[in-house]
Amino acid sequence: MSTLRVTAEELTVHDHPNADALELAQVGLYRAVIAKGAYRTGDFALYIPEQAVLPAGLIEELGLTGRLAGGNADRVKAVRLRGELSQGLVCRPRALADVDLVQAAKEGTDFAELLGITKWAPPIPTTMSGDVEAAADLMPWVDIENLQRYPHIFEPGESVVLTEKLHGTASLFTYVVEGGRSIVSSKGFGAKGLALKEDERNLYWRAVRGHGVSAVAEALAERLGATRIGIFGEVYGAGVQDLAYGTDARTADTPPGYAVFDVSAEIDGQIRWLDPAAVLAGGELPLVPRLYEGPYDLDTVLEHADGRETVSGRAVHLREGVVIRPAAERYSPVVGGRAIAKAVSPAYLTRKGGTEYE
Repeated sequence: MSTLRVTAEELTVHDHPNADALELAQVGLYRAVIAKGAYRTGDFALYIPEQAVLPAGLIEELGLTGRLAGGNADRVKAVRLRGELSQGLVCRPRALADVDLVQAAKEGTDFAELLGITKWAPPIPTTMSGDVEAAADLMPWVDIENLQRYPHIFEPGESVVLTEKLHGTASLFTYVVEGGRSIVSSKGFGAKGLALKEDERNLYWRAVRGHGVSAVAEALAERLGATRIGIFGEVYGAGVQDLAYGTDARTADTPPGYAVFDVSAEIDGQIRWLDPAAVLAGGELPLVPRLYEGPYDLDTVLEHADGRETVSGRAVHLREGVVIRPAAERYSPVVGGRAIAKAVSPAYLTRKGGTEYE
């Protein structure tokens, strides 16, 4: 899940093809349905992204009482309105009446705290939780931002790799050479610097044990001369999320589905991000499917983001999307970190009964 920022943005306004009283306000590559005439191209307004949880007062002010997602009807979610995908909210709250939104957009001001907007955190099933402990040696993971919010991360024609984005739960694993220690965490706990204590019932530990991740990491550390190895994988299957890829993660006698999407190594005191397909080329661990390698083109990315999953080999359900990264790891000034992004399928965003556990 990407970071939550509520910022002022310049709008491009388009006609709604199926509604005379509605228009589409574009922010980056996102489009949000708005009332016709509310804004014009070149105007600046606040953009509240998906997964934002709004306070009751703001919901009432925006006329959205009872119209948002979640048990409390307070969460922003992608919806289709008269056939068009609407992602996020475009508005000008009264609390910002005296704010220069043009200047705020230039400065990248985040208004989330001022407006009492928070990021939605789904409840954690017991199989994904457990006793935790501080983990100073845990290799860090980074949030992957959405390409639609930051469409200029990649240059046209740049050599990129697209891998399938799986709908599971992210497993953070670190092997520390000194002492031969294995550290296991989830994305949510890892962001807090915490690791899960070893427990045979825990989903993440079951995946690490069942797929022999520790032994692979130890061998990789020796081969690279690394002091720490980070292996980041998606754990999936029935019992994890609503999309199961034909795998059952609930049976104790078999490990849950697992696919590596990233690898890092600490070498000579520096953390380096490595291509899993290169460093695990011998099939030591299952990898997320690689769907495309070639020049970057937005239409190609969006085409691959949609469709059916390829993990099971049977296309049992829709695809969540894709992750885009350059063929050669690099820094992106657009996001102030790794050049990596995700593009999510509209069908995935608007599916019924979806779960989003971390």
